[in-house]
Amino acid sequence: MSYIGVQPNNIKQNIGVYTPSEILQLEKDGNWGGSLELIEEQTVTSTTATLDFTSIQENRYDVHLLQYKGFIPENDGVRLVLRFYENGVLETASVYQIASQIMRVTGTFSEAKSTGNAHIRVGTNMRNDFTSASDNGYIYIYNAGNSSKYTFATVQTTGIYYGDNKGSMEFGGGVLPQASLVNGFQLYGHSSGGIENIETKLYGVKQI
Repeated sequence: MSYIGVQPNNIKQNIGVYTPSEILQLEKDGNWGGSLELIEEQTVTSTTATLDFTSIQENRYDVHLLQYKGFIPENDGVRLVLRFYENGVLETASVYQIASQIMRVTGTFSEAKSTGNAHIRVGTNMRNDFTSASDNGYIYIYNAGNSSKYTFATVQTTGIYYGDNKGSMEFGGGVLPQASLVNGFQLYGHSSGGIENIETKLYGVKQI
């Protein structure tokens, strides 16, 4: 791969001095690292059981960013959760490890943790009748396409907790602690009922 500029400019080593025009050209050529590249957008406006991302370009990206907004469940008390496809097969067993910090505007703090969960926790428990409030957040996913590594996720979300109609924020993450090729992601409601509304964007984080 060739780069604009003369040594000691080296993009991979993050050294050198580049002019604005050189940076613009490198971005145009796809050689300026660290940017997000949109892979897929999905929107749900009528109830669906699950939302699948099965063309994640895992051979190109070792980090993915999944953003969502406007999540409303089909039934009260349902939160959004995440599972992985391994070589095209959805992992539904209680093998995920999770840890989350839950903070509510009422001053309540709590934790969610498990060494044997059937999914990775994403959002707060929502009501299905909110017209002006919903759950929103983002998930970073690491090592999905590397069959010799575990796949990790970090999560941050904010919404309105269905129990008291007050604001709630969570951050945490999870891991699928088995070395495997993950080539798909699935979002779904953690208990009975599906997804009534959501907007999502899946990005690949471009490597330098």
